[in-house]
Amino acid sequence: MVLELQNELHKLKKAQARVKRKFTFMLSIIAMLVLITATLAWFTLSNFASVNEINLKISTAPELYLDIENRGTDISAWKKVLTNDMINQYLSSVNGTRIADQRLDPVTTSNGITFQSQSGASRSANETSSYLEFKVWFIATTDMYVHLSGQTVQVEGSDATTSCTTTETGAKADIVRAVRISYEDSGSAAIWEPNKGAAVNGQSTFDVGTTFGADSRLFHLDKLTPKQITVRIWAEGNDPECDNDVQDSELTIQMLFGGADENGNSFE
Repeated sequence: MVLELQNELHKLKKAQARVKRKFTFMLSIIAMLVLITATLAWFTLSNFASVNEINLKISTAPELYLDIENRGTDISAWKKVLTNDMINQYLSSVNGTRIADQRLDPVTTSNGITFQSQSGASRSANETSSYLEFKVWFIATTDMYVHLSGQTVQVEGSDATTSCTTTETGAKADIVRAVRISYEDSGSAAIWEPNKGAAVNGQSTFDVGTTFGADSRLFHLDKLTPKQITVRIWAEGNDPECDNDVQDSELTIQMLFGGADENGNSFE
């Protein structure tokens, strides 16, 4: 009787060991599938997001102006608003494309200037599926730091603010959390992250507010000295929201620029 019980106990232990090995194996398979799925999500976004509309608008402060071209020191030749048509003219002259042609394929960057695929391959701007890049000239009638403003003001008869929005619903609406916009001045760039979350890829980012802090400074302007700034818009592949749920989404991006002194006091 004792021998039979020992045999049964031995069989039970062997069965438990087999179950434990199978369970461990299944957990390993599940973990591998999770990793593979996460990797594939980054790669399979071939038709990611179209930039539906970009409006660049300056604040009502009379000191700050902009244009696609350098208009010199004659302030009357500069603009307060850039439209999509103006940006399209620039893109067409550079490489024959338009905003509506641009597909934001997931890329990543640590500095907002140079971009790579997840595998580390270099990516160039304004390709069929890549990131959007254009240049804007700024000028001011006084020394100032230029910021993005979250205020809503009247510019040439219409409301202007800084926002990144979408008409998408459900999971596709997360596109507004995956996009980034950088502003390069002399080899360094400030990165605006709408709906800012946890930092990825070593990026230092900011989100807009209604006051001008040092972290939201884009660049400095000397009085009546035009400066060219490179603007880049991309889908950050390392952002947790950059997955297949948001492919083929549309974005509306509006940028309101304002000027402030070194203490963050805006010019009224």
